[in-house]
Amino acid sequence: MNMCILAATPGVYYAFENSDTVGKAIVIGLLLGSVLTWSLMIEKSIHLHRAQKLSLRFLALFKANEKNLTTPGMIREGLNNPGPLATIYSAGVEKLQDFYQAGSREMYSSVHGVTPCKLSDAQYNAIEAVLEREVSAQIRELETNVGTLATLVSLSPFCGLFGTVWGDMMAFSGIAIAGKPDFTALAPGVAGALLTTVAGLVVAIPSLVGYNFINGAIRDLTVSMDNFTEEFMVRVKLEQLEFDADRQEQN
Repeated sequence: MNMCILAATPGVYYAFENSDTVGKAIVIGLLLGSVLTWSLMIEKSIHLHRAQKLSLRFLALFKANEKNLTTPGMIREGLNNPGPLATIYSAGVEKLQDFYQAGSREMYSSVHGVTPCKLSDAQYNAIEAVLEREVSAQIRELETNVGTLATLVSLSPFCGLFGTVWGDMMAFSGIAIAGKPDFTALAPGVAGALLTTVAGLVVAIPSLVGYNFINGAIRDLTVSMDNFTEEFMVRVKLEQLEFDADRQEQN
């Protein structure tokens, strides 16, 4: 997008016309890199915005439902919500249900949810391991193509610099071969050489801004997922305390 605007400038067109084959190839490659950069940034921004929105919606429902982790409404919302928090919840609650009813699926039709039972330390650790594994899977999904964007941030200025050094070398070699300092002949070659540096910076600057923004959004979601995992385990322990208290009252 920004490279297309740059290419429409008359001076830029003149510099491109006076570039050699290597310089033109670098500029075209950077143009394609610019298209890829903007495509990745737009796609990741939409994906992260949607993930944040879905996670906030599910978190509000999770906090509103304080009494039972395994109510049918919460389970349905976890299955229907594709956000990261809902996916983590579904993985954790499935493991919890396996421990509560030995893999039985009758709890999905229960009006009052699953009846808790006493959990061992090993079962606590198993539930926590499932949650942490799902958090890692969600982070990997959120970071898809971020490495490509980081590569474009790092590589674009170096490609531009290579094109400039190459173009200057060719321009000065031409003057040396001619045997006279003809600056009129030198200027077009230098202009073409400098174009690659400009093109590299035009790709790298928005890529760097987008990369930092996307990394910040991923960090925020990662913190939210870690906090949710801890809150889920606290809910399990509170549920166990209530179960112990009810059992003592019955005895």
